[in-house]
Amino acid sequence: MASNFRIVSRRNGGNLRLNLIGDFDGTSAHELLNALTKNIATVCSIFIDTNGLKTIYPFGREIFRNYLGAFEKRSGRLVFTGEKKFAIAPQGSKYL
Repeated sequence: MASNFRIVSRRNGGNLRLNLIGDFDGTSAHELLNALTKNIATVCSIFIDTNGLKTIYPFGREIFRNYLGAFEKRSGRLVFTGEKKFAIAPQGSKYL
């Protein structure tokens, strides 16, 4: 795992915001996918904030996009925000 990666989560009503901070590699992608899996059943929407990301490694992005594809189609409740939202989210995702 990127030694400086972390996810800061905050619930607000029925929504969850996940702030991604640091470098995003393959292990970071799995950490984010696990956080989504753990929380998707208990919230209305999950906002994934990319403003805190420094480096997005291609391997991490591809792992995330490959596994998220089927997951996102089932949920329809993921929204990507921040300046690096287009660099991490799969095509066709929801953006703010």
